[in-house]
Amino acid sequence: MEEGKAFIASGILELYVLGDLNAQEQAEVAAMAAKYPEVKQEIAEIELAMEKYAEENAIAPSPELEGLILGKINAIEKTSETPIATTIPSNSVLTTPQESTRVLPLGSAGYEAKIRNLKFALAACAALLLISGIALYSAHTELGTVKNQVIALNQEKQRFASTVSYLEENNKELQTIADMPADPDWKTVRLAGTKMDPQAKMTVYWHTSGRHVMLDNSKMSLPKNDEAHQYQLWALVKGKPVDLGVFDVKADSNHILLKMKEIADADAFAVTLEKRGGAAGPTMDQMIAMGGV
Repeated sequence: MEEGKAFIASGILELYVLGDLNAQEQAEVAAMAAKYPEVKQEIAEIELAMEKYAEENAIAPSPELEGLILGKINAIEKTSETPIATTIPSNSVLTTPQESTRVLPLGSAGYEAKIRNLKFALAACAALLLISGIALYSAHTELGTVKNQVIALNQEKQRFASTVSYLEENNKELQTIADMPADPDWKTVRLAGTKMDPQAKMTVYWHTSGRHVMLDNSKMSLPKNDEAHQYQLWALVKGKPVDLGVFDVKADSNHILLKMKEIADADAFAVTLEKRGGAAGPTMDQMIAMGGV
């Protein structure tokens, strides 16, 4: 009794059912099954369990695979039904019945074992296909996650680069303003509001020798212009207005200094509100700010 239980616990019966034992091992299992009923019963239960697993996890084969499998089975059936040839060539050697080819008839234990092994093979293929599908899906999901992370990192890198560029530009412009008092050629002209808007004000920086003209965006207090209009800066030279370019008032401007057109001489600066693109001459009733040098 103990020998039978130990034999069952060894795991050899599962290999026997799967057909993975050699002839000597198969004979040993057959002998134990004949000797111990519990061994025989365990073999039957393993066969039923494997068949049940194969049926529950079976995946319908493609038409091509199904035709291939049925063709193999039909070939086995035809082989078992084909009679052994009785005509023997004159130059052949007669063999004894033991040496003749063995044919497995339908319904025999050998034939059923082949079908059973085929079922197990199909179940194993189905299980492998299922595992491969899960692994492929998992890999695809992880790849998608990594791709999204790369995109997010690139976007963050672009935002960081923009921030660095903005800070560098601002620092450069602030340094320019800080260096102005040390250069006597820089003139700071403060423009005050007119009757059009008494609260308006802004600051113009003019480098007399270098002809540079810049507006201080951080010290600009003008009403925000609409899409159809722009502000236009003028230099008054001996009473005549000279165009220095147009600009927009933006609360979110990325620059502190707005570069305008150059001028070599100026007695005063003024700002008017004109149609977008600017005008050839200032609209006097639209002058919003003015200041003398």
